[in-house]
Amino acid sequence: MQDTFKHKGMRKRLIEKLREDERIKNPAIFEAFDKVPRHFFLDLVFMEQAYSNMAFQIGAGQTISHPITVAFQTQLLELKRGDKVLEIGTGSGFQTCILCQMGAKVFSIERQKELLTKSKQIIGFLNFNPRLIFGDGYKGLPNFAPFDKIIVTCGAPFIPQALLDQLKIGGIMVIPIGEGEEQLMKRVVKVSETEYVTDEFGTFKFVPMLERTEK
Repeated sequence: MQDTFKHKGMRKRLIEKLREDERIKNPAIFEAFDKVPRHFFLDLVFMEQAYSNMAFQIGAGQTISHPITVAFQTQLLELKRGDKVLEIGTGSGFQTCILCQMGAKVFSIERQKELLTKSKQIIGFLNFNPRLIFGDGYKGLPNFAPFDKIIVTCGAPFIPQALLDQLKIGGIMVIPIGEGEEQLMKRVVKVSETEYVTDEFGTFKFVPMLERTEK
């Protein structure tokens, strides 16, 4: 895998586009997008479009999200260096690497072994070291809880109680909710063991969040 001057120039142009979105305010997000080569996570046939604001198929019926969606979800997390983050849906590994580049301690669950194997190779090549787990995102990772932040990168029909339970008091979960073609982006702040404050941030399109079916 090569990161040429052409790729770096394309990344710069993508970041300029992201800066035009007034919702994206954290400069660490732009820096992470500059440091993580998105084209590494795509098939060669998509190289020329790797830095456009597009989603692409990555196999197993899954997609790599639009760059603006990755940036916006990351912004909603209010990420701090050293945060312990649970990611539901490793997918290509691009979002995982953005979180790692921003200094998070990342635990990521993927239900598709094919994708997990591929993303492990790319993430390792980039010298990031998240904990990657094959499992059911609805269940989270209770053995590693609690988490400062939880990010769900697939459309969930509801907010799983197990994930709420694994969020620290004061922690933030960002999750797209909906069973149709579009989902409503929600940010949930846990203010006590039984109280949550939820805000909504418009509609997005994600692949559905599924339970683990492979052995």
